[in-house]
Amino acid sequence: MRATLIHGERDIRVEDVPAPVLSTGLDAIVRVVAACVCGSDLWPYRGVTAVKAPRRIGHEFVGVVEEVGDQVAQVRPGDFVIAPFYQCDNTCVNCRNGMTVHCQHGGWWGSEAEGLGFADGGQGEKVRVPLADGTLAVVPGGMPDDAMIPGLLTLSDVMGTGHHAAVSGGVTEGSTVAVVGDGAVGLCAVIAAKRLGASRIIAMSRHADRQALARELGATDIVPERGDEGIARLKELCDGIGPDVVLECVGTKESMDQALRSARPSGQVGFVGVPNGGPELPVRTMFDSNVGVRGGVAPVRGYIDELLPEVLDGRIRPGLVFDLELPLERAAEAYRAMDERTAIKVMLRP
Repeated sequence: MRATLIHGERDIRVEDVPAPVLSTGLDAIVRVVAACVCGSDLWPYRGVTAVKAPRRIGHEFVGVVEEVGDQVAQVRPGDFVIAPFYQCDNTCVNCRNGMTVHCQHGGWWGSEAEGLGFADGGQGEKVRVPLADGTLAVVPGGMPDDAMIPGLLTLSDVMGTGHHAAVSGGVTEGSTVAVVGDGAVGLCAVIAAKRLGASRIIAMSRHADRQALARELGATDIVPERGDEGIARLKELCDGIGPDVVLECVGTKESMDQALRSARPSGQVGFVGVPNGGPELPVRTMFDSNVGVRGGVAPVRGYIDELLPEVLDGRIRPGLVFDLELPLERAAEAYRAMDERTAIKVMLRP
């Protein structure tokens, strides 16, 4: 079968690889209907994190179950499923505590995990899914309309991650919220803040197309400024003191500084930006302002059941973050488009 591998900095190739086979009794083979490139995939692509040897890549996909192991009870051949960006059994103590991303027995796509074997990367024609009963979320009704695929695919990562930022930040009815980051996660955080009842949602964006989409998804205001100017503008919009909650959706030192210094005294930062850009927490700043920080890698598997009905009935439309679709064979072009910010998020179709 065909699958995407990263060989090194800015070196993405689609190559022939062995087709996956069942091996543990608890796994399933999924034929990928759609996958995508994540902003976090750009860290190795840009050379920020080292690629020591060619490896499979991709961690967001939806598809149709073709085979299941003899111990799989909840997932059946023919089911249309959403795969979160990690594997989990959904039964261990961490999973029961809502932290499926910290499953005691789980693993990551494109890597080896004890007892699970090698898990294929998501940007390929098929994927062997370990711990299929716990990992995969079944979409009711079988194969959905094609127009529904983008929204369902966001539930594998970016919509759940944006939701985690809003939940971690404590967004509630009447909150004033600023969103730092206008990528797919930041735009989904706008959706999440609106869904949780925020009265004012300020998207920090300098790109006209992303500003327009942020407004369509629920942003009430746009702030293009950064640094001290951006902080001053946020405070001006929020009674001179700043928003109740700031959602940090980038993962750099500058974005975290922006978030921490923008929140009102005793406000909250919800952060989900993958911290490969050197963010730091200045304890003195937090002490002086009483601003709290909470967040991290999002337990998206646990959010799928809550968000899925609203994607299916159109109450939320996270699929709008996909502004480019390419065949799998053009994966290298997909990475270039996201790296150069000519696309917000790219869908790949095997």
